[in-house]
This record gives sequence, structure tokens and C-alpha cells, in this order.
Amino acid sequence: MAMRFCILGSGSSGNAALLISEGARVLVDAGFSAKKLGGLLATAGESLEKIDAIFLTHEHGDHAAGIEGLKKFPQLRVFANQATARAVQAGIAHKPDWQIFETGARFRFRDLEIESFAVPHDAQEPVGFRFTSGRDGDLFAPRRSLAFLTDLGHAPQNVRESIRDCEVVVVEANHCSELLKADPKRPWATKQRISGRHGHLSNEAARELLAAVASPRWRRVYLTHLSRDCNSPAAVELALAGVRAALGTCEFAIVGPGEGTPFYELA
Repeated sequence: MAMRFCILGSGSSGNAALLISEGARVLVDAGFSAKKLGGLLATAGESLEKIDAIFLTHEHGDHAAGIEGLKKFPQLRVFANQATARAVQAGIAHKPDWQIFETGARFRFRDLEIESFAVPHDAQEPVGFRFTSGRDGDLFAPRRSLAFLTDLGHAPQNVRESIRDCEVVVVEANHCSELLKADPKRPWATKQRISGRHGHLSNEAARELLAAVASPRWRRVYLTHLSRDCNSPAAVELALAGVRAALGTCEFAIVGPGEGTPFYELA
């Protein structure tokens, strides 16, 4: 086994994913209460007691709200850059076991190699991650990589290069541009923030990114962080139909608001 991966929950109400390698169990973001995270992990056959670390993409509540409640689990290391750690720490009473990295750095945690990369979003210093585990030429634990990027207004070249050589890509398809424009609940300024270059990827922008890179190495692409009001799995399906056809054997998983996914084996 190189890695196993699942989305625990996705959307504006909270985001978290679980990545398991031979030597580590880690969460990517913790945007739910500790109680909720525990329940989501139990559904996946895991528990908070077994989790070794959390990797934070940025400090917004739907990605980091669980950090305060996780003080009951002292074994947890929390990986974040300095700006994200400072922003999260300002809102909580206890001090997590922060593991600070510089954005753009490559480092290791147990048998995982991690590469962080900057993404454009309206947070302090948001990042995406690329996780790699396994060994070249090992039939039982081959080298595999997963890229995780969410909450970005556009995809500059560094993002495109970071996802090119992965087997699995997790990327947001936050909103349908037309549904966002027509939404009666959100004021104009909010719509501008969401659709801006430091907001969120639309279905159309996600399609453009995937079509521009279109790596033959991709085995599965997850479309995540769908807006409950301004998007739908059906709208994502329609927008990405051409890319799906062009990528042939690559599987696509569209994760609806509040939903999770079964485990996927990166073998």
C-alpha cells in the first residue's frame, strides 16, 4: 500500500480529508468540531486517537475550526506556515504542537514527503500540498503522489506544475458563474470576492485548469468545495464533460456539499 485517501467532508460548512500511508495517518484541514471529526472518522473506520498530524491549508473556519477542540489529543502535530499558525493561534486558548514550515518548502513527516505551494486566496498565506509516499520500483508500495488544493481564485503556473505529475488531484469547483450572479442571498461585494482572483474557482475555471494541464499520469480527480446555493454536482458534471472525455481513463469524483467519499487506494 502506498496511500489511501478519502474526503471526510467538503463544502462551506467544513472541510477535512484523511490520508493514510504505511507509516502515518494525517488529516488535511480540520474544518469541523472535534466531535464532528470524530464521527466522520468513525464512519471511515478510523478515530482521532489514531491520527498523527493535521496539515492546514489556511486559517478560515471551514478549514481550521476543529483545532481548538482537538486539544484533547496531545499526540497531534499541526503543520502550518507561520502566518496561518499565527492566525489560528489568535483565536484559540491552548497552544497546539505547531510544526512550522515555509511556504514552498519540501519536508518529510514519517514516510510522507510533503511539498507546500502558494495558492491565491483571501487568507493570510494559503497553501496547497503535494503528498508523496512509496518507493520507485517497489511492487508492493510504489511511489504515488496526491495534490490537494482548495480555496483559490485562479491557478498560476506554480499550481499547474504542482499537480502535473500526481496520480490524484483534489481541486475545488466552488461555483457556477451564472448561478452565483443570479443568487439573491449574496450581496454584490460578496459575489465579487468569491469570483475574484483571490476567491474561489468556478466550474469554468476548474475546467480550464484541468484542460490546460491534462496530465496522462492522473488516475483520479476530485472536484470539491461545491457551494450549496451556487453550484450542484449536475452543474459540475456538465461543465467538465469535455475534459472528462479528453482525459479518457482518469476517474472523476464530484463531491457534493457536506458529502464525503469512500477510500481510494493509490496502489
